[in-house]
Amino acid sequence: MEQNHDHLERRCPRLGGLIPFGYCRKHGGDGLPCGKLLDCWWEYFDIQAYVDDVYPEEVIDKIFAAKPKPKITSLIDLIEAARKRTETS
Repeated sequence: MEQNHDHLERRCPRLGGLIPFGYCRKHGGDGLPCGKLLDCWWEYFDIQAYVDDVYPEEVIDKIFAAKPKPKITSLIDLIEAARKRTETS
């Protein structure tokens, strides 16, 4: 069932561009699907049935319990990482 929907694309509210479903189910962090999987894909196919069919319950709990960092926190982390790289150069 996983491969049947990988070709579908939609605009990602986080990344801002067209993203295929295959990306969403692999790049949510820690190798898990994105936590917005249900919110984004419900109009395209029965995403709840897909998640229930493909992932064990403990993985489902991890996927949807994890909260993404706020954008400002992510930006600060990126700035700090860049600053450290330039200091060591």
